Amino acid sequence: MKTVYVGIMTKEAYKQRTIAIARGEYNPKKNEPKIWFESLKSMAQVLSNENRQLLKTILDKKPASLTELETLTGRKKSNLSRTLKTLERYGIVELNREKNKIVPEVKATDFRVEFGLGGMAA
Repeated sequence: MKTVYVGIMTKEAYKQRTIAIARGEYNPKKNEPKIWFESLKSMAQVLSNENRQLLKTILDKKPASLTELETLTGRKKSNLSRTLKTLERYGIVELNREKNKIVPEVKATDFRVEFGLGGMAA
């Protein structure tokens, strides 16, 4: 699958970075993170053991719907839907809408984390 580079940076630092990119003052390098979290804590919530197990189940079992994924995991469909939408927002999964069902697809299987003290508030 795909390795995704993940970074940790404060909202303010991320905002400044985004503005610099929009102004053409900064050009991100290819190996820079594509997904940014505000803290280690927020990253840990999204990439929790439970969510990584969910991703593994999707990879291994290839469920054809959220209903099938609910059966495979024992998690309620509402919980799965909320979790998968969050993972989709970060580009970790893609939710393909087919007729009256949603089919989850894992887009990232490996994560490389980058952070330092430069993006910290004083």
